[in-house]
Amino acid sequence: MSVPDYMQCAEDHQTVLVVVQPVGIVPQDQFFKIYQRIASVSQVNIRDSQRLLYIRYRHHYLPENNEWGDFQTHRKVVGLICVTTCNSAKDWPQTAERFHGQKEVYSSTLYDSRLLVFGLQGEIAEQQRTDVAFYPGFEECSDVERRVEDFVESIFIVLESKRLDRATDKSGDKIQLLCVPFEKKDFVGLDTDSRHYKKRCQGRMRKHVGDLCLQAGMLQDALVHYHMAVELLRGVNDFLWLGAALEGLCSASVIFHYPGGTAGKMAARKPSISQPADVGKRHRPGALTANGISADTSTEIGRAKNCLSPEDIIEKYKEAISYYGKYKNAGVIELEACVKAVRVLAIQKRAREASEFLQNAVYINLGQLSEEEKIQRYSILSELYELIGFHRKSAFFKRVAAMQCVAPTISEPGWRACYKLLLETLPGYSLSLDPKDFSKGTHRGWAAVQMRLLHELVYASRRMGNPGLSVRHLSFLLQTMLDFLSDQEKKEVTQSLENYTSKCPGGMEVITLSDGLKLPPVPFTKLPMVRSVKLLNLPTSLRPHKVKGLLGQSVSTASPFIYSPIIMHNRGEERCKKIDFQWVQGDVCEVQLMVYNPMPYELRVENMGLLTSGVEFESLPAALSLPAESGLYPVTLVGVPRTAGNITVNGYHTSIFGVSSDCLLEGLPSVKTSGCLVEVIPSLPRLQLSTSLPRSAHTPQHMSKEELSSSVSVQLFNGERQQLTITLENIGMEDIESLELTSKTVNTKDKVFGKFLSWDIEEAVRQLPLKPGQTVSLTIGIKVKLDFSGQENLLQDLNDDGISVTGLPITSPLRQVLKPRAETKAVSSESGKAEYSHVKTLEAVLNFRYSGGAGKVEGYYRELSLGVHVDVEPSVFFTRVSTLPATSTRQCHLLLDIFNPTEHELTVSAKNSEDLVLHPSECQRMAIQVDKFDFESLAQLDQEAARFSSPKQLEEERQHAQGCQINSKLDICWSISGVERPAWRGP
Repeated sequence: MSVPDYMQCAEDHQTVLVVVQPVGIVPQDQFFKIYQRIASVSQVNIRDSQRLLYIRYRHHYLPENNEWGDFQTHRKVVGLICVTTCNSAKDWPQTAERFHGQKEVYSSTLYDSRLLVFGLQGEIAEQQRTDVAFYPGFEECSDVERRVEDFVESIFIVLESKRLDRATDKSGDKIQLLCVPFEKKDFVGLDTDSRHYKKRCQGRMRKHVGDLCLQAGMLQDALVHYHMAVELLRGVNDFLWLGAALEGLCSASVIFHYPGGTAGKMAARKPSISQPADVGKRHRPGALTANGISADTSTEIGRAKNCLSPEDIIEKYKEAISYYGKYKNAGVIELEACVKAVRVLAIQKRAREASEFLQNAVYINLGQLSEEEKIQRYSILSELYELIGFHRKSAFFKRVAAMQCVAPTISEPGWRACYKLLLETLPGYSLSLDPKDFSKGTHRGWAAVQMRLLHELVYASRRMGNPGLSVRHLSFLLQTMLDFLSDQEKKEVTQSLENYTSKCPGGMEVITLSDGLKLPPVPFTKLPMVRSVKLLNLPTSLRPHKVKGLLGQSVSTASPFIYSPIIMHNRGEERCKKIDFQWVQGDVCEVQLMVYNPMPYELRVENMGLLTSGVEFESLPAALSLPAESGLYPVTLVGVPRTAGNITVNGYHTSIFGVSSDCLLEGLPSVKTSGCLVEVIPSLPRLQLSTSLPRSAHTPQHMSKEELSSSVSVQLFNGERQQLTITLENIGMEDIESLELTSKTVNTKDKVFGKFLSWDIEEAVRQLPLKPGQTVSLTIGIKVKLDFSGQENLLQDLNDDGISVTGLPITSPLRQVLKPRAETKAVSSESGKAEYSHVKTLEAVLNFRYSGGAGKVEGYYRELSLGVHVDVEPSVFFTRVSTLPATSTRQCHLLLDIFNPTEHELTVSAKNSEDLVLHPSECQRMAIQVDKFDFESLAQLDQEAARFSSPKQLEEERQHAQGCQINSKLDICWSISGVERPAWRGP
């Protein structure tokens, strides 16, 4: 016997073997349908008896194994069922001949046989025969199972008769010596009358009767016979048959202790009559059934004494296997006994002892095995190791079986079988085909072994002619084993991947294998590694603002509490948290990723873009190149939302080494994000601003450059006026339907007299709506009037015995030109501060509020801010003021000592006086004849306004009114010769 049956288990010792084979031409699918129906009759309750007969079916059985039927009766073919087709009566003789020929193969052991004929009708088919059953077709055979049951009962009758015949003690007759095939030549010429020979015959026959009792359902009788056989055979050192008796004793004990069976995957057996639960149903001892066959009355005979305990079962198995090991030709018997013991130990959960039996089975020499037999052997070893929980050892032998499928000695290597077996090894090495299993917690398993196995999967799939499968496995290797690859291995894997993807690009589709197994996609979430994702707000000038009256609509009322310590925030909620700014339909939106390259060489990422849901979104892919092992590197991904609503940034997509990846943030727990849900409001127009004055780098204090779309700077003399022309262009896709302008003076320590900025927006508003591409201009008037009288350092070289005006400055408007513009130094520089420390600064912000399109309907608008920076320098100083009486009592002469602090020649003019020319840094006196001032005639504040004003405010208002009256009577103005523009008159 050279081919072991690896599926055998201890309870198979109580089965009878029936072979089911096709005769002639029978369609394979139809044969196996009939075979399945026949095999469904696996146990038969014998009529008029309380015994069960168990049947084991095989559709292929080597005749040489049948020769071991005397050694262990469950190996003996006692029944034969043939299936054939016969379409006409003339074919029947040939069919019957074939059936008889098939019976001859097993004739020495057969108890009974049956022939199932399909397709024959007529006179022959109507004959009543016990050994032949005729059916019109494979679909018209409803009583197959019943006929098989009748067939099994006939086998049982023969079995029972043989048991009774062998069990009867006929001391006067000579007992036959039972032999195994390789023993027959050793017993030629032995003395058959010796006591030693007779005891051997008796021992072997006792063991044989024990087998028959076990098959016939007489469990306790079998135990008694096995015990007697063990004693007899041990006395004559008949080790091979002693091992068989011990194995029979173990099998009977296993059947008693584990009535559900030890095969695992097989259906649980029905409880036999020998179980304690059926004691009440037994016949009284010695009673006969209606057919003369007695029930198993031996159940009352010393059960505890004859049945082995679970621990003793394993000890006896060890002893039996040690005896088998003494015989080279009993290798198959020894191997099968090891397998049976392992199945028992698996039920007893004694994995370590089971592994010892399996280790012994590995080294059993069965001679020259074919490649197919080697594959089967390693596969079964793998399944048994899996049965006892040795998953890695199971995977090892499964992998050996896979390599055996493509051994060099095989002319046509089975790469598909190799690949299938390799896939089955993955769980044993803590591997799966889903990359999500490797994104949580620490790495499980031996990375070096896992990488070797993945490389073998890549190679096997390539030899199968499936490059897409190779790309998937290689991508999985690179993604999950990146931390364990050396720099050289990283280069080799990526080069191989690029070679594969040049023929078959990798994607995100699920690959379904022929057996239905699905390979999930493998996104490259580590190439590059992303550490944080941040949604960026729009630039300040493009951010939408809600009309204040409509703000309440978006206020959340989910909870009345500002903070609750009970609320558990998890990362998923953070990702879904809505961000407190909005994007605008049709405008470019940005998401910033902080990434780094873990590879030892430059990493080129192509087609990197955003994955979104919620609204229609046009992603604008980017390509980037990251240096080797770079630190954190900011990458900005952009896109344009085409519709309004709520948009969720789910992740990003890349294309690396020819593999397209969709990387979802929910699968990246290490990525930090402040939220990925943002509202997209309807589209708004876009406004671009240009000015007649040059741009400036000045930024008003308490404001950032981001808050200003632009800034202009100008230098003016105190009192001078300047015009600023602003051109507004609609560069968006929506009409501008509304336009408002406001201003705010910032960072002003000095009091500004008069209106600093003035404009008339009505003309611009009349040109609305402003179509895309159209422009509108607006003129802003800039006028500066400050008080410089407090700066004593400017007058330190002058005679100070006059009257210094410290209230409202009696000054004229200033000119812009202090120096030629090319020579102007920046006031902010250190030298400028030293040279022009007397310069004062005025800063203001012009805010343009505009709206249009669908966004205006929803109550949104945009703001555009322009910063205005003015450096103000002094123009003229009145260092002394005095009066002289005039010829008329209603008039007087006002004497003014006027100082020119500028670097230009300055002309001063006034009413009723000649012009006065002042050179730089020159001081002269001007006499002006004026009417006397009557301040009492000035208009008084109404009582309501005076009641809510402080004394200081009232005094300021009084001085302002008096200053305006003085200015109107004197009408002093100045000009600087040699400038293009005429001087401006002050109020």
